[in-house]
Amino acid sequence: MSPETPPANGERPPSREHVAAALRRRIHDGDWHPGTSLPTQQELEAEFGVKRTVIRQALGILQREGLVAMGRGAPATVAETTPAHRETDGPRPAGVELADRVQVALQAPHVTIDAFSLTTETLNAAFSGAMPAITSGTLSPRSIAVRVLLPGPEARLAFPRPVSDDAGDSRPLERSHAKMRRYASTLRDQLLALQELELVPQVSIDIRTVAITPVQKLYLLNGTESLIGYYQLVEHSVEIDKEELEIYDAFGFRTKLFRSSNGPDRRDEQDAAFVEESQLWYESLWSTIARPFALD
Repeated sequence: MSPETPPANGERPPSREHVAAALRRRIHDGDWHPGTSLPTQQELEAEFGVKRTVIRQALGILQREGLVAMGRGAPATVAETTPAHRETDGPRPAGVELADRVQVALQAPHVTIDAFSLTTETLNAAFSGAMPAITSGTLSPRSIAVRVLLPGPEARLAFPRPVSDDAGDSRPLERSHAKMRRYASTLRDQLLALQELELVPQVSIDIRTVAITPVQKLYLLNGTESLIGYYQLVEHSVEIDKEELEIYDAFGFRTKLFRSSNGPDRRDEQDAAFVEESQLWYESLWSTIARPFALD
């Protein structure tokens, strides 16, 4: 198996999303079967030319998607039953479904993607997965226009929050907002690089915020399909200020996405109506209470 070629972005090394996308593609293509051990972190570090931390973070993404299993002191292995094997016809985890549908959307000459979510982490990974195909010319859209709605920094989000219900502890929210800003900046830079490198002639990305807590994530692709999933809260431990803190939070990669279409593959008129109503709902937020998100 030949090493993955890093994205053509100057001196910038591959991101954790790019590494995760490359490994995810090998799993989906059947290069590694359920139960197979992945290369060691040292081997992956050498292959991709990145630090060990990036490899660990990439494997963490795949673990959250349910694609790999990890244990202390042992190489990661492909999960015995991956989301792709479990759910071929039904809704799939966002990390899997969005990556596949973005690849399909990018086959159009003019691509539009509208997103509403807690962060852009899943969307970042989906575009990272498509980068090799864009770089090689397999996917060659003439324009890409992306709009993103995120919770505003001023919003007092319902989650994440401490399990202790300490209303005065704002650290989980501050951590969430920092992640949101980091992922949004990465998405912007990743997309604009496509135009700078003359891979896509025209690229635009507009990010705005709304002062509400997203309880679901929504993606609208090329005006012809919608992907919607509901955040489910889980209790888990995070380290903040060198302290282990139990919080309630949501993992967007695990959220199952339900797909509706108003194109030729639509199931019925309700399917098409749902896409149209979702687009109208998105436009109503975008054109009224949404505010520009200054990343710089």
